[in-house]
Amino acid sequence: MYPILKRLFDFVVSLIVLLLISPALLAIAIWIKLDSPGPILYQGARVGKDGLMFKMYKFRTMVINADKIGGSSTPDDDARITRVGKFLRNYKLDELPQFINVLKGEMSLVGPRPQVKWAVDLYTPEERKVLSVPPGITDYASMHFPNEGEILKGSTDPDRDYMEKIHPKKMMLSLEYVRDRSMTVDISVLFKTLKAII
Repeated sequence: MYPILKRLFDFVVSLIVLLLISPALLAIAIWIKLDSPGPILYQGARVGKDGLMFKMYKFRTMVINADKIGGSSTPDDDARITRVGKFLRNYKLDELPQFINVLKGEMSLVGPRPQVKWAVDLYTPEERKVLSVPPGITDYASMHFPNEGEILKGSTDPDRDYMEKIHPKKMMLSLEYVRDRSMTVDISVLFKTLKAII
């Protein structure tokens, strides 16, 4: 019953949110287009439920071909971040298009954050349990690490430092969510996330 209720809740809430914030989405899209050349949306390849790959949507906050210039982990002082991108990332506005992923069923409102393939390939059998549930926009780990870019600031190897400084605790919290998940937990996480953003 929980998976069905969760999917219904995700669909209804993400649809309402997208309708409510559509003017803001349009304004951000125009701002990005005026600020730097390139597409409005970044479509990053991520590993989803049961190891299936999908394209996660974000507002583009970096220069064209940023993934070919540097790694997948992004410090706040990364030279690839555009002027508008710094503002969007600071207020998490770049994440708003992920409500489209939720609407499509590729993500959930609450669940472990989706990862890039190279990082998932390093998971232990225990850590791979996070792939048994849909990835989400927020969860325990997202609240514990509200700004990973600040932690990685000044790093000469952000991907390595991410795996050493952030990944262990983040994975522990993600696995805790997988064990505890329920509609009550999901709604609690959403309210706590909203409170943190406000």
